[in-house]
Parts: sequence; structure tokens; C-alpha cells
Amino acid sequence: MTPQIASEKNRALCLMAPVVPVLVLDDAGQAAGLARALVAGGLPALEVTLRTPAALDAIREMASVPGGVVGAGTLLTPKDVEMAKAAGAQFGVSPGATDVLLDACEANDLPLLPGAATSSEAMRLLERGYTVQKFFPAEANGGVPALKAIGAPIPQVSFCPTGGVSLKNAPDYLGLSNTLCVGGSWVAPKDMIAAGDWAGITALAAEAAKLQR
Repeated sequence: MTPQIASEKNRALCLMAPVVPVLVLDDAGQAAGLARALVAGGLPALEVTLRTPAALDAIREMASVPGGVVGAGTLLTPKDVEMAKAAGAQFGVSPGATDVLLDACEANDLPLLPGAATSSEAMRLLERGYTVQKFFPAEANGGVPALKAIGAPIPQVSFCPTGGVSLKNAPDYLGLSNTLCVGGSWVAPKDMIAAGDWAGITALAAEAAKLQR
């Protein structure tokens, strides 16, 4: 898969809803219920971070939920890419980008949303053909003012800011011309996941799905 095709697929993915839930799961048995709750609330694109032993099994469970598009976050190595693709991930997300990781995603036909934190990183990815990128860590990296400043000289790149994004500040990011959507974990709090409060999570997802952009 070429970077251009990956960017087209990720642009379509980011436009599905204003928020992409960033999910950390310790129990794959909760994955399907969580996915159904988020999809029911209007958030179909789901990022499962590869930060727990249950992550790959969670992706497998979520991949079978109707209406959902599940991806793997925190991709760092070619092995991560291969395992995520085998588990059923339809897209990948990384906190940064290396040539080795980009090569692996392209070779495995996994559309990657690569992370960039500076103008130089955004330019390097743009040079390779990635016009849709993840701005990470968003708040620690200067937040809305920083992303707006990057967008002025590099309007060709669109972003999904992630890291410190909340219901409170999401509208400010979504108001930027270079922001397609935001990534956030607030729509799936750990305590609600642990309690199996799917109705509560659906309500949070529905609230997030109504955000304007």
C-alpha cells in the first residue's frame, strides 16, 4: 500500500466521526461489548492500543462487531504491524514514525496514521506521501496554538491530535482547519469498562459524536 492510498483511507476513517476512541483493555472479554457500545453511540473507528497483553485478542473480538472499524495503536515495530494485521486491524496508529515502521505498514497493506510532533517531522512524512498524520502528544506539545501554527506553513497536512484531548478542549482542536478528528480516551473510562457500563459508554460516545468540526 502506498502512502498516498494510506492517507486516503485514513482521511475517510477520520471523517467517520469527530472522535476516535483510544482504548486500553486489560480483558479481551470486554472488547465486543465495548465496541458495540461505542458504535451504538456513533463512534465507529476504534483504536486499541498495544499496551496490554490482551490488546491483540481485543482487536480480534472487536473486528467481528458490525459497524465498527478497529485499528491498532502504539505500533512501534514491524512485528507489531504483522501481529496487528493478523488480528484483524484495519488501520494502524503510531506515536511517531521511523522508516522501518513505515516500510512494514506499506508492505503489510496496513494504513498507518503516523505520529508527528514538530514541523520537521510533519514535513518528512509529507515528503514521503503521508498527508494525514497524528499530532502527538497534543497538549504536552503546545496544544491548539501549536497545531494551528504548524498548519499555517504546512496546509497540505491534516491531523488527528491525540494526547491530553478531552471533551472540554476537543472543540478547540476540531475548530482548526487542519484537524479532521481527535483521538481521546475519555469516552471509555477504565472504571466504566470494568463495570461493563455499556449504556454509560454509549451515552459518552453519543455526546462526543455531536461535537462540531
